[in-house]
Amino acid sequence: MTRRARSDMIAETRGKLIAAARDAFSRNGYAETSMDDFTASAGLTRGALYHHFGDKKGLLRAVVETLDGEMDARLDAASETPHPWDGFVRRCRLYLEMALEPEIRQIVLKDAPAFLGASVLEPSRRQCLASLAAKLSAMMAAGIVRQADAETLARMINGALADAALWIAEADDPQPRLGKAVDNLDVLLSGLKNSVRTATSS
Repeated sequence: MTRRARSDMIAETRGKLIAAARDAFSRNGYAETSMDDFTASAGLTRGALYHHFGDKKGLLRAVVETLDGEMDARLDAASETPHPWDGFVRRCRLYLEMALEPEIRQIVLKDAPAFLGASVLEPSRRQCLASLAAKLSAMMAAGIVRQADAETLARMINGALADAALWIAEADDPQPRLGKAVDNLDVLLSGLKNSVRTATSS
């Protein structure tokens, strides 16, 4: 019982620090956030941060991992539809739309690469590539998408989405860029569809 109670306390403390950091990093940016401010808002001390995450960068990494996990779950949910093509398009559009959300825009797209390096997002990138390739392969097998190398297509699509998301996030007014990206995404993805199956697969 004692061991379980201690693990629960550790998880609770980590959760409080991550939640407080998410809010602070989203509002102020990583560089402008004071560790004392957000640890106090969580009712904890700077020592607790050091104990659980090592330093401020360690906490940022944990926040990014948390957000990545939530993003992956949302993207997977968007793909759940009886029509694979519709789910695929919804997934791609959602990825772009998430670039407008304050937490994702500031923490994942701006602060993570700047302060942790691009490699911090590599696990998420690999997971996205695998998911996209699997969905493309399934649609090729069903005749919905034209035959091609699924892994190569996944890399090209993921690269385009990631670059567009960064482009959206860095704008002072990101909404117009999102509109342009979504409009042109439709043009980009339409070239994948098998015209023979268009009527039945859309």
